[in-house]
Amino acid sequence: MHKSKILFILHLPPPTHGSSVVGKNIQRSTLINDTFHCKYVNLNTSKNTTDIGKRSIYKVFIYISILLHTFWHAVTFRPHLCYFAITIKGIGFYKDSLVVLLLKLFGIKLVFHLHNKGVTSRQHKYFDNFLYKVIFKNVTFVLLSEYLYPDIQKYVSRDSVYYCPNGIDFEQQNTNHIVDKFNEAEYRPKTVKILFLSNLIETKGVYVLLDACKILHNQRLNFRCTFVGGEGDITQQKICEKIRSLNMNGSIQYLGKKYGREKETIYSETDIFAFPTFYHNECFPLVLLEAMKHSLPVISTTEGGIRSIVIEGKTGFLVKKGNPEELAKKLRILITNPTLRQTLGSAARIKFEREYTISKFETNLVQILKSILNID
Repeated sequence: MHKSKILFILHLPPPTHGSSVVGKNIQRSTLINDTFHCKYVNLNTSKNTTDIGKRSIYKVFIYISILLHTFWHAVTFRPHLCYFAITIKGIGFYKDSLVVLLLKLFGIKLVFHLHNKGVTSRQHKYFDNFLYKVIFKNVTFVLLSEYLYPDIQKYVSRDSVYYCPNGIDFEQQNTNHIVDKFNEAEYRPKTVKILFLSNLIETKGVYVLLDACKILHNQRLNFRCTFVGGEGDITQQKICEKIRSLNMNGSIQYLGKKYGREKETIYSETDIFAFPTFYHNECFPLVLLEAMKHSLPVISTTEGGIRSIVIEGKTGFLVKKGNPEELAKKLRILITNPTLRQTLGSAARIKFEREYTISKFETNLVQILKSILNID
């Protein structure tokens, strides 16, 4: 029996971000590659995170290469379906649209897997509105959460949408001890550890969390908040200056980027994960899945599809965006109630194992692609 041919046009690292991590997982998936005959085109034109959004001659050549590779595969590979991790606003959308139009000229069936949002912020513009109508026509969509559908509802019917939440690696033998720590009667840390893990971008809620920590400090609560991640629009100098201005050097620390075992150790030593993001492009933060894998109660916001991940009062709390007072209130509840931390953290771990492992993601995606292709 011949396998259906799928051309995957997606982001691959570097740089590492949510979409490129998912792209890498798809490319290396044994299940996906055994089920379909696959070819891959990398959409990334940036070398690293600081290169994103910047213009250069190098990127022009890379983009031309993407067009040529797409054309070559359309002619020689002749895929039955093209999976496209499209960017849906801004310059990225315009660049991807040209690739999509090329595929449509060949009559190739398309499925867009959205790892970003922002259509509603652009649909009032005449040219963008016209382009959305053309590019989205007769295309199937895969969304990370039902809460992301309103962003595209002007152009896409619900009948054309599938849902497939992201998943991350899960190794049982490396994470059992994290659950076990909650079963130890003596586990009552004197200093409750809070973790923020993401690039230092203001809209990720860095300053919101810092201001919340100041409120907790004034309430004489015993905690330590750790920030982990690369520099963004907030540099190491800026965050250190902010910490000093709050007079909280003893309660807050910035550790920079951490990977692999170091990052896993930080998670395993943490009691609460805080991610008060209001980033306009936030859809389905993988850091929340990582925190849940490590049995951590999560405090976040209602941005993007986060309401699908964090269930209010069950696996964590959701707070208003840009509100340090409400964030401090929820943090205080968890800091002062170790039993509740254990309950929410355990529920978060169960939800992660049930819904957000990489194997679950691969199985869901394969079933969706089979359904689009009308095969068993």
